[in-house]
Amino acid sequence: MTAASIQHTAPTRLEVALLHIADALTAYVGHRRDVRAERRSRELAQLRDTRPTPPDPRALDIALLKLGSRPR
Repeated sequence: MTAASIQHTAPTRLEVALLHIADALTAYVGHRRDVRAERRSRELAQLRDTRPTPPDPRALDIALLKLGSRPR
């Protein structure tokens, strides 16, 4: 090995700092993505709970049978 190749094997302080910034940014973006996904799933669950269910088409027939009437 030459002296030039030995000198360039370790990252410089700037490269190390940039790697730390990149790691911190990656962690932050991952955290924000997880927070958004959690909020989205909570809101979708809330929408499912509050959305009115469509009426059962057989409900009228069932009610008429309970009253002793014949179905339509």
